[in-house]
Amino acid sequence: MIERVAEIQKQAEAEISTAATSVALEQLRVKYLGRKAELPQLLRDVAELPAEQRGAVGRSANEARQTLEALIEAAAARFEAEELTAALADDNVDVTLPGSPVEAHGHHHLLSATRREIEDVFCGLGYSVVEGPEVETVHYNFDALNHGPAHPARARSDSFYIEGGGDGSEQTLLRTHTSPMQIRIMEQTPPPIALIVPGRVFRRDSDATHTPQFHQIEGLLVDEGVTLADLKGTLLAFARAIFGADRELRLRPHFFPFTEPSVEVDVSCFVCEQGTVAGGNRCSLCKGTGWLEVLGSGMVDPSVFAAVSEHGYDPESHQGFAFGLGIERIAMLKHGVPDLRFFYENDLRFLRQFG
Repeated sequence: MIERVAEIQKQAEAEISTAATSVALEQLRVKYLGRKAELPQLLRDVAELPAEQRGAVGRSANEARQTLEALIEAAAARFEAEELTAALADDNVDVTLPGSPVEAHGHHHLLSATRREIEDVFCGLGYSVVEGPEVETVHYNFDALNHGPAHPARARSDSFYIEGGGDGSEQTLLRTHTSPMQIRIMEQTPPPIALIVPGRVFRRDSDATHTPQFHQIEGLLVDEGVTLADLKGTLLAFARAIFGADRELRLRPHFFPFTEPSVEVDVSCFVCEQGTVAGGNRCSLCKGTGWLEVLGSGMVDPSVFAAVSEHGYDPESHQGFAFGLGIERIAMLKHGVPDLRFFYENDLRFLRQFG
């Protein structure tokens, strides 16, 4: 039996040394070491041999098995390395090539697209587009815009103040509106002026309709003989350009520190007729009122002109109007977005709807 073990070992070693692939090697493993192979069967038969033969035969068969296992393991490692090298050579990927299938080109975020649409409307009406600093002083953000010392927007619970950012009127904060550019522009440019100021603003709010950061567009027109009718005509042209040619406008009395008189501006609902939709159901967008609040506005308060009177703005001879609108608000109304936070979550399922 020992001779037979030696023969099996010799034959197996020869075949293993000439195996050309890992598949052929696996077949040899099964042939010589599998459950039905001759060598394992000889090991099982050792127990039936006479006692004086068991030790020598068992030792010989075990050594043969261990030798073949080592040879197969070494050959397998060699094949694995060779096949990996070959696979890597055949599977070269040029990472500079476009993907397959090619992804569609990107597009403007809905807020950026809405901002550009609004800018286009006002540029067509003769307005200039200017931008200003996001970190402002209390003077420009509140004092020069007629916000009294007790105005709630000044509270640290409502606004983001900059630590170590000065004292008094020179204290700094993240601007709460883009209105400070009214004063900055009037300090730099004599009348007449007509401009809009888009940009980010910051307030301590966070829920489905408010976020700590949002986008606003401030509008300002100053000249002689400007009236509330000019404001209404301008905003009517804006509303019809954005929401449709059939829109109407409604002005409601309100209060803003830097305008007098001040008005809230509503546009007629563009998905219903006087508050009802098909079937006589109440409109879910305007809540059955037939109107949608879109922005705040008013005639520039004379005290604001007084703050820049040395720059050519005389409260007795100059009039103007100002308005402020939220870009998110316009986008939500126009596109039916139910939650302001969708704009900032970067969920592709949402963003791809507006490509």
